[in-house]
Amino acid sequence: MSAPISDRATLLRTMNPVLHEGAFVFVSVPAENDISGLEVVAAVLEDEGWSLVLRETDARARGFASRFRAAWITLTVASDLHAVGLTAAVAQALAAAGIACNVIAGAHHDHLFVPVEQSAQAMSALRALQASGGPPRKETPRGQ
Repeated sequence: MSAPISDRATLLRTMNPVLHEGAFVFVSVPAENDISGLEVVAAVLEDEGWSLVLRETDARARGFASRFRAAWITLTVASDLHAVGLTAAVAQALAAAGIACNVIAGAHHDHLFVPVEQSAQAMSALRALQASGGPPRKETPRGQ
């Protein structure tokens, strides 16, 4: 594994988005549910229960109601968890294209969940962002 990158320009230039096959869904299940038998992509324990990201087929098989149907895109660059600006730049690029995005940071990579029907448009926006090196940073005038 390569060393984590924290430089924003390098992160954007080398983010290399990859679209995973299939559809994924966000579901919410009570905290007392046993999730050990599930192939969980991501899990967050909230006050309301487990928020899970699962393959759509697995969620259906368990009878879980979908709250968001998504395509999963991984930014394959080894991003540092202390890096500043990658998530903001990606969110800005996708928002400008009218694409909702839910971001989950893993220990090695950032994972984007976008509406399935906009996955191709999202990949195009991300590739354009990568090619451009990202939106310009706003400079703060000296003395402020």
